[in-house]
This record gives sequence, C-alpha cells and structure tokens, in this order.
Amino acid sequence: MRTIRLFIVAAVMVACAHAAQAQQPAKVWKIGVLVSSTAALNASRDEPLRQGLRDLGHVEGKNIVFEYRYAEGKLERLPALAAELVNMKVDVIVAGGSRVAVAAREATSTIPIVVSGVGSLAEAGLVRTFSNPGGNVTGVSRVSPDFFGKRLELLRETVPKASRVAALGNPDTPGYDARLKDFDLSVRAVGLTLQHLRAKSPNDFESAFKAAAKERADAVVVMPDALFHSFPAQLVELASKSKLPVIYDRTDFVEAGGLMSYGVSLADLSRQSAWYVDQIFKGSKPADLPLVEPIKSQFVVNLKAAEQIGLTIPSKVLVKADKVIK
Repeated sequence: MRTIRLFIVAAVMVACAHAAQAQQPAKVWKIGVLVSSTAALNASRDEPLRQGLRDLGHVEGKNIVFEYRYAEGKLERLPALAAELVNMKVDVIVAGGSRVAVAAREATSTIPIVVSGVGSLAEAGLVRTFSNPGGNVTGVSRVSPDFFGKRLELLRETVPKASRVAALGNPDTPGYDARLKDFDLSVRAVGLTLQHLRAKSPNDFESAFKAAAKERADAVVVMPDALFHSFPAQLVELASKSKLPVIYDRTDFVEAGGLMSYGVSLADLSRQSAWYVDQIFKGSKPADLPLVEPIKSQFVVNLKAAEQIGLTIPSKVLVKADKVIK
C-alpha cells in the first residue's frame, strides 16, 4: 500500500509540474526602435517592419512588443534615447541611419542591434567586416558608391548643360569624408566640377543654398544624413526658392514637393531587417550574421516641382522612373 501511495504522489507531482509548465506564458520579445526623425516621417518604415515580422510568425501584443523612441530631428537626443531602451532591457534594437546606429552602439555592446539602412558601418567602427561583423551589430547596409554615380547620371540627363554640381552633406555624419571622396571621384569621372556645401543643423540650410546659387551651381545632390531626413519640407522649400534642380536619396523629399530621388526602398529595408530580428530571437548572434546590401532601389520624379523651377524633364528620364508625381 505504501508503494502504491508513493507512486500516486509521484504521479500527481509530475502532473502538476507539467501543468505548471503549460501555464507558463510564452516569451514576449521586446523590440526597441530608435528613430532620428518623427513618427510621421518614419511611418514608411514602421509597417513594413511589422509586416515582415508577422510574415515570420510574430504577433504584436502576443509574442512581440515595440518600444519606439523618436529624436524628432534633435540628433543630440539620440544617446539619451538609446540609453532609455537599454535600461528597459529590450531584446534587440532596430536602428536606421548611421547616427542612430552609432548612438545605439555607444549605449550597449551586448544587446543585439539590427541596422536598417546604414552606411559607412566599418568606418564608424560598428562592424569588423560585412561578412564577419564581429560584435553586436548586423543588418542591412545602405550606401553604395554606385548610388552616387546613378544620381549624377540622372541629374546630367535631366540637366544636360550642367557643369557644376553642389553636394550638400553633414560633416558630423560617420564616414562623411569617405563618402565625399567617393562622390568627388564620381563627379570627376563624368567631367563635372564639385562644390561642397555643409550643414550641421537646420539653421545652416538656407546659407548652404545661398552658397550654391552664389557659386552658380547647376544642380544639387543631397547626401544621405539623419539631419536632412528629419527636415525634408524645409530643404524642399529652399530648393524651390533657389530654382535649383535637386536630387535626394529618399522618396520622402519628393512626396514633400522635391524634384527627384534615387535610393533604396525604405519599405524593403525594413522587411529585410525583420529577418535579422527573427534570427536573433531564434538564437543567432549578430557577430555571426553577415550584413547584406539592399535589394530594391527607387527612382521617383515630381513633375509639379519641375514646373515650379521652369525645368522640363526629358522623356528618356521619365521612362526610367518607378513613380511619377503629377
């Protein structure tokens, strides 16, 4: 009888243990998203990230939650916002842009960081190499020298008589000197003269465009930077007032009234980033996940903006556009 009682007690204990395990809630992953601009400007990236994670079996509110931090164009706030996410003990941080990625990396060397469209990763000390990141940063890169060449090609076809091109950049951007060198080589390769325009804050935008007009630049290329991405409307307005053809790296500028843009698809960047987040949840280490280049690019033209500066877009340029805003 004693043996039977012991067996029954043991069976009950095992059953209770199994029941307790079954009642334990599933892991809810906390995803921190660090953004240099506003919620409105980041909307084109948010939903593709969510959809990418849904496609991989993750359900918001069930096994994943998001924590967003927006710098709203005040880039000096990025370190503090990154620290907030670290203190919340998020499981991964998604960062778009070099300045954002650097702020996240300076805040933590242990929490995985998935970059969503970041250039100059090696120059900024964020990764060892693309194939062997070696730290807590991985994801999707963004800047390729070919993009500079393509933007120049589109500008030359749009403004055939152009001989002098101005490049608007932010010297505070990680890897700025390397990017400018690549762009300078691209400009010289096609026989154009390059003018450097610098802006470290929105207060510098107007003087930069005045300098372009004073030096008689025929067109302007806005280089990728978190500062510029945070104030598309202001840049577009100044470009219109200066009557200068300007090409940007994001469709946000064209949708805000800018002339044209050529660059990677932000939605595609986010969808690719979702895969990295999923792999980290499954146990992969960022150090072992090679970085990739963006898959899709977009060329968008705004005919209304062209009309405002008295420019006719050649038909051979329009046929190349993925989207034409009329």
